[in-house]
Amino acid sequence: MILGALIIGASIIAQAFLTVEIVNNVFVDKTAFEANVPFLISLLLVLMLRPFLSYLMGRAGVKMAATVKQRIRKALLDKFSREALLTSHQGQSGQKVSVLLDAVDEIDAYYSKYIPQVFKTAVIPILILIAVSTQHLETGLIMMVTAPFIPIFYIIIGIRTQKKSEEKLEQMTVFSGRFLDTIQGLTTLNLFRQSKKYRNIIKESSLNYRDATIEVLKVAFVSSLMLELISMLSIGIIALEIGLRLIVFNSMSFATAFFLLILAPEFYLSLKELGSAFHTGRGSMSAMKKVSEELGRESEEVTWGDQFIENSETPPKIALKDVSYQYKDSGFSLSSLNITIEPYRQVAVIGRSGSGKSTLLHMIAGLLPPQQGEITIDHHSMTSLNEGSWFSQVSYISQHPYIFTGTIAENIRIGSKNASQSEIEEAAVKAGISAFVATLERGYETIIGESGRGLSGGEKQRLALARAFLKKPNVILFDEPTTGLDLYTEKVLQSAMNSLSQNATIITVAHRLHTIRKADHIIVLDQGKVMAEGTDKALYESSELYREMVNVQTEEVTL
Repeated sequence: MILGALIIGASIIAQAFLTVEIVNNVFVDKTAFEANVPFLISLLLVLMLRPFLSYLMGRAGVKMAATVKQRIRKALLDKFSREALLTSHQGQSGQKVSVLLDAVDEIDAYYSKYIPQVFKTAVIPILILIAVSTQHLETGLIMMVTAPFIPIFYIIIGIRTQKKSEEKLEQMTVFSGRFLDTIQGLTTLNLFRQSKKYRNIIKESSLNYRDATIEVLKVAFVSSLMLELISMLSIGIIALEIGLRLIVFNSMSFATAFFLLILAPEFYLSLKELGSAFHTGRGSMSAMKKVSEELGRESEEVTWGDQFIENSETPPKIALKDVSYQYKDSGFSLSSLNITIEPYRQVAVIGRSGSGKSTLLHMIAGLLPPQQGEITIDHHSMTSLNEGSWFSQVSYISQHPYIFTGTIAENIRIGSKNASQSEIEEAAVKAGISAFVATLERGYETIIGESGRGLSGGEKQRLALARAFLKKPNVILFDEPTTGLDLYTEKVLQSAMNSLSQNATIITVAHRLHTIRKADHIIVLDQGKVMAEGTDKALYESSELYREMVNVQTEEVTL
């Protein structure tokens, strides 16, 4: 970019020199037209060279901005993906999307406009100043005295601009978060007759963002006016000084005066262009600050290594050794868990609500890092394993599996990106969702709305099971998958789950009595601690807590 700026500066001086030569030869010296042809050709080439070089510098700035934005977005996505489950759920999704998209886009102007202009302004005015000073030192001194007023004004305006830009970016982030929350919860708001209230909240956020934007534009317009005023007065002083020397004192030739008058506006034009780019750059710096805050925000992250699971064909042995985890907000904790899960076991995790069942599954899945102790997979610490190697072994099916916007086939194919259509259909048959798909006009190409809009709870669960059948994992984690479903749908799901468990280790957070009793190993949790382990028969005889839970379930079934 420095070389480009040097050539542009030289072309500006050459353009002024050639213009002066042609005008002086034609109107003052009265030379023949043929003598000016070389100057005209040279001037034409210079006039073509200047915009071409400006285009190349602008293109380089755009490429640099695109590269920087790509790297920043990758860094943000890497951070979001490394965050533990609880951290990723903190804050509004809309705010994170706003930082990832809007804030990063705001950075574009800093690299595509401001940086190239800084190089040009750092080089071109100096070249012009040298050229002017060699012809007339006094004019050069006037330029040197008046030029600093423009950057001083940048600093004064920049302080206000950055503050206003930060306010604008904050209002945009708040608006994005509230807008997304409102759209996602629109049905709930209508049911509770709160849609009007939230409409006013969205309106207020929108108006605040508008006002913040207007404030930034006000500062921009005022700064542009002042820059024009300073440069106009400076050029006027130079023109007056040249005019006096040319006409009154007759101490300067026409060619020199004309040369200085052409270069003076070019000198201040470069400084003014930096002023416009500076305003844009200050706005981008506010966005960069927002992105830096997000990247620098302390968060709980899951640590992974680079070791691959040696035997990926059979389920691994899973062991928790003195594992503890405490929630910062609620104070609830899992304490000193020592659990061993042998391959091909069907394990049921039971306990009262809030006893830590889902947290245990999250840690086994690798979604939450233990704060103390360690989890081992075939005697290897989970933190030493390659992330992809472990996740390729595991399927996690929760109460509310996430369904992406797209076709049914695309959602099932998440289980295996290279799966053929026949494999997708086979997985759907095993999961018990093929009959439902057959009733749809477009079958597997039917578009599903965001978060599975258009599907019932049971259909979402079966779609998640189809992913698992396609993936064929060695470890399957079920987090109360049949909760809230009708008996028929639950029966279909249970049949699919039984089929899925033939060649894998199954760990289920269970509430249903039949699910608990068919497990060959049961873990009883209470207040974050393992109270008992064993088979159904052994626990019924030895654990009062387990016996109490089973009796309650038996009474509900009898009723």
